[in-house]
Amino acid sequence: MDTQLKRGLLDVCVLAAIKNDDSYGYKIIKDMKPYIELSESTLYTILKRLENAEMLTVRTAEHGGRLRKYYSITAEGRKRIEDFKKEWEEMASICRFIMREDENE
Repeated sequence: MDTQLKRGLLDVCVLAAIKNDDSYGYKIIKDMKPYIELSESTLYTILKRLENAEMLTVRTAEHGGRLRKYYSITAEGRKRIEDFKKEWEEMASICRFIMREDENE
């Protein structure tokens, strides 16, 4: 898969993982695991990129005697998910066209 395409998909997957509730790194990985494997190093790179793009915010809170970073989606992050859904419809249409060509062989 094209690395730029995969990068964009992973960004949206992480946003989707936190769209309903604030979350933290380990939980994000755990929630995504049934759908996609994601290493901690990859996740934290994505989280930093999304924070820099103002698609999420970060707060630190104590949990079990340790500090934990919690991530929250912003309006910009929600907009990115909605934009992705629209883009996906176009991609699905292109995919259907390509598959149709295969069926006619």
